[in-house]
Amino acid sequence: MKNIFYLGMVLLILSSCQKEKKIGYIDNGIVINDYQEKKDLEAKFQLKEEAFRKKFDSIDIAFQAEVQKFQAEANKMSQTKAQERYQQLGQLKQSQDQQRQIEAQQFQKAFQTELDSIISKVKRFENEYGKTNGYSFIIGTSDAASTVLYGSEENDLTQIILDSLNAKYKK
Repeated sequence: MKNIFYLGMVLLILSSCQKEKKIGYIDNGIVINDYQEKKDLEAKFQLKEEAFRKKFDSIDIAFQAEVQKFQAEANKMSQTKAQERYQQLGQLKQSQDQQRQIEAQQFQKAFQTELDSIISKVKRFENEYGKTNGYSFIIGTSDAASTVLYGSEENDLTQIILDSLNAKYKK
């Protein structure tokens, strides 16, 4: 009986000595959206988007001028020649639309590739941060996928991670 009591005490002491698991959470939506490198990427691509839009706006204006010129001259042309010119304009418009679509897809793909690279960098940083600071778990959440329903502010690593990422990016 005495041995059972001592065994119970030893188990109680050992179980109370177990290290508590360190857990934190991060709002990835905030981290990604407020990360300076992502903001710089968006600014860079916004300039490219404006140049893209201006390029195709000028192409559209030139095409409209061609159409107006054709409409003004159509009455003086033979039916066959007018039909031929109308088909040429249709083909030109279709070609321009295809070129616009190809360039827009390339633009979107380039942006998404760079954005994916930034997201991967953030995930690696969060992983390294957790290992370096002795976390057993770091849980990610965002408005789109809310996995943390409640977390005390002392476990919220969002601002710490964001500040650390921005400091590292500035270097």
